[in-house]
Amino acid sequence: MQRDAGILVWAILSVASGCNPPVSDRTAPAALAWRELPALPDPAGFAGPFAGVSGGTLIVAGGANFPGGRPWDGHPKVWHDRIFVLDGPAGAWSVAEAALPRPLAYGVSITIDEGILCLGGGDAERHVADAFLIRRASGRIEIEPLPPMPGPAAFFCGAQLGHSVYVAGGLSAPGASVALRTFWAFDLRERRWRVLEPWPGRPRMLAVAGSQDGAFYLMSGADLAAGPDEKPCRHYLKDAWRYAPAEGWTRMADLPRPAVAAPSPAPAPGQAHLLVVGGDDGADAGRSGDLRDHHPGFAADVLAYHTVTNTWCVVGAFPKDPGPDPAMEPARGTWPPVTTAGVPWAGGWTIPSGEARPGVRTPRVFSVAAAPRISDFRPLDTAVLVLYLLIVFVVGTFFAGGGSSTDEFFRGGRAIPWWAAGLSIYGTQLSAITFMAIPALVYRTDWVYLLGNVMILAVAPLIVHGYLPFFRRLDITSAYEYLEHRFHLAVRLVGSLAFLLFQLGRMGIVLFLPALALSVVTGFNVYLSIAVMGVLATAYTVVGGIRAVIWTDVVQVVVLLGGALASLVCLVLWTDGGAAGLLRDGLAEGKFRLANLTWDASTTALWVVVVGKLFEQLVPYTADQSVVQRYLTTPDERRAARAIWLNGILSVPGSVLFFAIGTALWAFYRTHPAALALTGRHDDIFPWFIVQELPPGVSGLVIAAIFAASMSSLDSSLNSMVTAITTDFYRRFRPAAGDAQCLRLARVLTLLLGVMGTGSAALLAALRSPSMWDAYLQILGLFGSGLAGLFAVGIFTRRAGAAGALLGFFASAAVLYLVSGSGTVHFFLYAAIGIATCVAVAWLTSFLLPGAPRDLRGLIWRTRTPENREASPAARPPA
Repeated sequence: MQRDAGILVWAILSVASGCNPPVSDRTAPAALAWRELPALPDPAGFAGPFAGVSGGTLIVAGGANFPGGRPWDGHPKVWHDRIFVLDGPAGAWSVAEAALPRPLAYGVSITIDEGILCLGGGDAERHVADAFLIRRASGRIEIEPLPPMPGPAAFFCGAQLGHSVYVAGGLSAPGASVALRTFWAFDLRERRWRVLEPWPGRPRMLAVAGSQDGAFYLMSGADLAAGPDEKPCRHYLKDAWRYAPAEGWTRMADLPRPAVAAPSPAPAPGQAHLLVVGGDDGADAGRSGDLRDHHPGFAADVLAYHTVTNTWCVVGAFPKDPGPDPAMEPARGTWPPVTTAGVPWAGGWTIPSGEARPGVRTPRVFSVAAAPRISDFRPLDTAVLVLYLLIVFVVGTFFAGGGSSTDEFFRGGRAIPWWAAGLSIYGTQLSAITFMAIPALVYRTDWVYLLGNVMILAVAPLIVHGYLPFFRRLDITSAYEYLEHRFHLAVRLVGSLAFLLFQLGRMGIVLFLPALALSVVTGFNVYLSIAVMGVLATAYTVVGGIRAVIWTDVVQVVVLLGGALASLVCLVLWTDGGAAGLLRDGLAEGKFRLANLTWDASTTALWVVVVGKLFEQLVPYTADQSVVQRYLTTPDERRAARAIWLNGILSVPGSVLFFAIGTALWAFYRTHPAALALTGRHDDIFPWFIVQELPPGVSGLVIAAIFAASMSSLDSSLNSMVTAITTDFYRRFRPAAGDAQCLRLARVLTLLLGVMGTGSAALLAALRSPSMWDAYLQILGLFGSGLAGLFAVGIFTRRAGAAGALLGFFASAAVLYLVSGSGTVHFFLYAAIGIATCVAVAWLTSFLLPGAPRDLRGLIWRTRTPENREASPAARPPA
């Protein structure tokens, strides 16, 4: 199936590239920002110290050094138990009254929520299995013993992943001639150890560990083997391994060079990078005794591993400066250290002390962070974006005269061409979040979700023949009017209110998230972006109603698809090998996989995607006023059906286009890894490419497409919400209100809701944490499938009554709440479960609560009104 998807996208890519184009040299090294922090008070420095953060302070403990002089001059190595504390980057070090349980060095230290987890280590005589926690409370250092490791180890590595800390390799004793091939996990909640299956590669010591993107990484290290004199000598390793708890071990791309004893855990900026700072590359292995004070030190370059593209690149270097007299006064220079920790602190990753070169430690402390990349948004891009916004405003205000009645304002006078209505449905469903999220998802994964998007073609005939006749032939304006005709006023109000509350929360999100992404990659002021999108969309919706919404949607869909296509063309042209190379590499790496053949309901199995998306598509196309309202704007039912089919047919190539962009982004950055932003989020990858790589003008066009998608979602929400409020509440309870009065109310409500939506987006921007908003939408989202269930049970069953319908609606939400908390079912199936629960409960409870008899002629499938007999307002069935 993977190959089928590859062939499917071949047509698009072949047109884009024609032949293999030359690779565009658009990469630029990502900058690292280095700063020096106060040096440790001991001028000799330490190798192998424990280091971490507790209570906001940096703590360095233990370690080993040669305080008397060089080891080749006969001076002994000394292990320490002192604990040093630094309150802030501009502060001064102090020595704590407390000390380690014993002098220790070369263990693993990891900052966790409770403090600094310290594991293993040793001294000259033995390695230990000790585990303890260092924390600072009320200005004092406290040490808490923990369950010991399964065995003694030093010179090993570890990192935290979720609620567990994983450790790998090392040496079991000071004189060991064989490195360990052990992999242990410490559960932080249960405080117990587990022995896990180790990696398939060679044993190792002094490896680098890291965690990123839901996985533990084991990189480089050294194995031990007998040398010519039978003494163990190091074998420098370049292999890298990935461990995911649900998948096990996978070999990743080899490092460009060995990086033995580089600071560990590895710094992890952003969501997809791990940095390996320096390390011993083995260039001078075995020569330490000869070089002594003339040893050049260890590697200084910083390697970046990208978890999505499985690539390595050099992104900078440690600020190495041997100083005026590196042989006799190495402490006056700056040397890339090894055998030390990487500690996230004060906006960067701190590398305290460490071994500067064999036999020499450094007291100096450095911090590294990824420097922000400067936006490449150029004047021509700005001009294109401004021109687009002007065009949208002109198109929207052109239809200002089309809002002379509520029928014009809400239904466009039923004079909208079917193709425009179809494009508007498509634009409404494709938000800016989707515009960025689909390529980002496929960039990280594969094409498994594509079949779900194609399910719209299976849903379209059901909508056209099963639902559309009731929306058109009852001459309704709000979809929820049907619920009153079929059940009761209470059902109508509950359905309309659920829709309104969800849309009210959604408006802020559809403005905030795109504005945030644009601010990250372009430097745009997030509040200005929100204001521009919010004010423009509100303005033309106030003056033009649904006609302005639909025609601006048409413009915006054209810009959106044009920008996406332009991006795909550029991506293919700049990828090594063009279309053929993209297809070849994508097939080899499984990027075109279409299905997961398993029966596991908690995964994206083929049946989960197909069944889940089939029901998920039913929700907006049967129960969402912003979509259903488009069905009511065409001159007749046949043309409304064409609009639905146009949306469905357009969704398939549109989905292929955005999936192809995702795979092309992966292929492009696989060949240009240095062009990635170290601090980037997965969801920012498409906007990042747009701004940094696209030619002037084209970049502005695609950014305009993001604005277009946001505004299309907002204007649809505004007009559909106003339609629901005016029709389901105001006009329903004030039937004597004149049309002019209702129209004035609709315009005022549009303005007020636009201000609320824009204001809520600005509030989210100020909070920079939409967690409460997410929770609000998640709770309301539980009712979406129940709302679709109300329409399904109303249309396709005779027995269900109002009481049963309401019980089914709320039972659906309750069941989904329980299912979503269990984690046993993939969220794709939520809509199917919700709709099925609502229908089943509504139908079954109606046997117990049958309700009063109602005339169901024209209200259920079996008694539907014949085609071409759309009811006039006077012919509506009684409520």
